[in-house]
Amino acid sequence: MHQESNSASGAASSLAKLPLYSSLLSGLIVLIAAVLSAQQSPSTDTIGAAPVQIDRPRPNYLFPDGRSYVYSAEWHLITAGIGEVRMDVAGSERKVTATAESSGAVNVIFPVRDRFESRFDPRTFCSLSIFKHSEEGAHKRETSIQFDYARKKSTLDEKNLKTGETKHVENDLAGCATDVITGFYYLQSLPLQPGAQYEFPISDGKTTIVHATVEKREVIKVPAGTFPSVMVTAEATSGPLQSKGKVWVWYSEDATHTPVQMRVKLGWGTLLFRLQRIEK
Repeated sequence: MHQESNSASGAASSLAKLPLYSSLLSGLIVLIAAVLSAQQSPSTDTIGAAPVQIDRPRPNYLFPDGRSYVYSAEWHLITAGIGEVRMDVAGSERKVTATAESSGAVNVIFPVRDRFESRFDPRTFCSLSIFKHSEEGAHKRETSIQFDYARKKSTLDEKNLKTGETKHVENDLAGCATDVITGFYYLQSLPLQPGAQYEFPISDGKTTIVHATVEKREVIKVPAGTFPSVMVTAEATSGPLQSKGKVWVWYSEDATHTPVQMRVKLGWGTLLFRLQRIEK
């Protein structure tokens, strides 16, 4: 037991020193969704030379309203944190809320408390806004992003909650884009037949084009149960996430397309997200 404790402490210490750690722990929300969103389809727009688009949800797609997916984030066989993603009706819009918290030895060395909220138009899957509250180690900040499709611009406002420093940035935007959180569900709405490929734009202030392929069928066992699934691989092909890593996502092979397991590979290592439970 003493040896295991030292090992976990060492792993946590190494993880805490990695510059991408916070994004990855929150990754259940952002990295997952961001790199992972590479599995969606697009809308009538051109970013660079390649036309990409976001597809409207299929007529029989049932939004998982009032349902929360709870995941563990594992690194080197230790649980680094817990993440939760949930969708709710918000008037004529849909709201997606995601939270990430560090745990165990990692929480002692590098505590993380993040909350993300995204709103999108359920008729088109076009993202409308993002809000982030991040507490990662000594860093605390809030970020707001608004999508203005009439002007084809996204506007980012950020405030450092410790120093009071602010930032205001505008970037080009596709005629319809998803975001790193809503993309989590956009993928879920697609047919996901083995051999299918998807390409679409996502935006987190800057636009990234992602490409996803439905690779194969597999049976996946996680704490939430055993699921016949389809495995999807996703990578960014342009934009700020290009060459930053690769994601594998296993969606249950039923009408819900529940994301039951995700693996994120980056230059320094791999994170595994496993579905612990579904809450309603």
